[in-house]
Amino acid sequence: MPYQLTWLIFLLPIISFLIIVFVLRPFLRSQPRLAGYTIITALSGSLILSVWAFMTLLSGQEINVPDVKWAVLDGLTIHLGLLVDPLTVVMLLVVTTVSLMVQIYSQGYMHGDAGYHRYFAWMSIFTFAMLGLVLADSLLFMFVFWEMVGLCSYLLIGFWFHKPSAANAAKKAFIVTRFGDFGFLAGILLLYTNTGTFDILQLHALAVSGALAGTVLTWAAIGLFAGAAGKSAQFPLHVWLPDAMEGPTPVSALIHAATMVAAGVFLVARMYPLFEHSAQALNTVAVIGGITAIFAASIGLVMTDIKRVLAYSTISQLGYMMLGLATGGVAVGIFHLFNHAFFKALLFMGSGSVNHATGTFDMRLMGGLKKYMPRTYFTFVIGSLSLAGIWPLAGFWSKDEILITSLEHQPLLFWLALITVFMTAFYMFRAVFLTFGGEYRGGAPSEHGEHSAHPHESPGVMVQPMIFLALLAVLSGLWNVTGSFAAFMGHGETHGFLTGLFHPFTQLLPWLSLLLAGAGIFLAYAMYSKKWLSAEKFGAVFQPFYKLFAHKYFFDELYENIIVRKILLGGLFAVFQLFDKYVVDGAVNGAAGVVRVGGGVLRRVQTGQLQLYGLFMALGIVAIVLAKYFL
Repeated sequence: MPYQLTWLIFLLPIISFLIIVFVLRPFLRSQPRLAGYTIITALSGSLILSVWAFMTLLSGQEINVPDVKWAVLDGLTIHLGLLVDPLTVVMLLVVTTVSLMVQIYSQGYMHGDAGYHRYFAWMSIFTFAMLGLVLADSLLFMFVFWEMVGLCSYLLIGFWFHKPSAANAAKKAFIVTRFGDFGFLAGILLLYTNTGTFDILQLHALAVSGALAGTVLTWAAIGLFAGAAGKSAQFPLHVWLPDAMEGPTPVSALIHAATMVAAGVFLVARMYPLFEHSAQALNTVAVIGGITAIFAASIGLVMTDIKRVLAYSTISQLGYMMLGLATGGVAVGIFHLFNHAFFKALLFMGSGSVNHATGTFDMRLMGGLKKYMPRTYFTFVIGSLSLAGIWPLAGFWSKDEILITSLEHQPLLFWLALITVFMTAFYMFRAVFLTFGGEYRGGAPSEHGEHSAHPHESPGVMVQPMIFLALLAVLSGLWNVTGSFAAFMGHGETHGFLTGLFHPFTQLLPWLSLLLAGAGIFLAYAMYSKKWLSAEKFGAVFQPFYKLFAHKYFFDELYENIIVRKILLGGLFAVFQLFDKYVVDGAVNGAAGVVRVGGGVLRRVQTGQLQLYGLFMALGIVAIVLAKYFL
């Protein structure tokens, strides 16, 4: 297969967009499903080509795609090229697989929506932008696709723009991520001014050789990480991601599993040689990742909206990935991203499935859905077990790899990550027992205050993608059982205790993590299934912590009420007041003073005496004559 076909991996989704908008538009009113079929066909092609690229690299061959000259500006030649390496193809597999499953699922979830074809058009651009970001071989074009991903997320989070909450969430996501993107752009400019290149491989070589080092390297890497922290919702730029739940659930599944939030982790992995040669930058990534992991997990303990539980879970797991990158390298962090993409997409689809049946995301209005939705229940439990890191599901292999590398390099952060294991298992099975256990509590009330008494399983078009992702949530982690994933990524052998299906249990750490995960599941079972412990009394005993977690550490209040309204807007108001007082009023008063003084002088001159006027005229004529002959 010609290597030039690699371009089609990310061009097929934009072709899908053009077909939906310009070709199919006259037919979409009567045949709206054509929009979904178009993007599904395009993504199937992208997935096939991604598998081909993966198999090519796996066989030991290289894929070298010639650059295309795009522009020449004042001696600077800008090329558009593709970088196809192991990191690229792993991300291609993740993005195309998850996106394809999401689009199939969306056929059922978005059925009957007034913006059905608009949804699939925007999804096409979103996938195009993420695939372009993954394939770009220069920071310049990576930044272009990076911003396009941010724009598409704004459009999709605010898809139901008639809802004020959705419109506000879209604006919040767009504005908060801009703070991180400013750092990303500053890092790119700092690198270019000191190296004269945007090319990623050249920047890698300069960092490895030591030509790019010291303060410049550190600040450039921290700038890049700022962009990654914004997109991947790392502390303290995490506040946009929970509100992004206002978008359609398939959008949440794609954003949280394979696109926007994965972009930040991918950026750190792509530029890893720069971080690797700056201890300060690498420590920053590790500390922020470790703090984010436990910080978000603690909030997830008390959320009552199932999608927000999953949102804080995503933030926490992204912190895990950053910690893995900083302590174990690219293979460790990206392996967790690879596994997480499948079970997190599955869990969001599961939340959408129960919403489809009950009309609500509030777990307090669910319950008893196990007998009504057995396939959704089964797949959701598989995803929860994988997320909790239960052997031998996928999450176990990548989570424990992060634990062992953090123990070796960042012992304090290791303990934070270990506590997070317990929290993760607890909040996920709290969601399982509240949603599927006990008796059905009526779902969302209707306009007349009545509750739905007949929840039902979702249609096959929604359930089948969930079953496929559940299979991957079980099996994807086995890729590295023999260390083959790490070897494919060029990191040699993986850590010894995880090599082999049963070998981990010859070491203490896997037992410890499994014990903590099991304890979290058991506590959730005791509180929300058997009711041996009262959740209300438990919350009352730990009231200060419950209040702190429930209010999300008051970060929204800090940002919106204090920083934005009082400091920024209040400061601007004060500046405008001073400007009005000293500039506008000063100019008006000054002009009045000039008029008053000038008027007084002119009033004295205008005496009404003709002889005085004649004198002034004579003096003027004399002055003109003198000027004519002597100047």
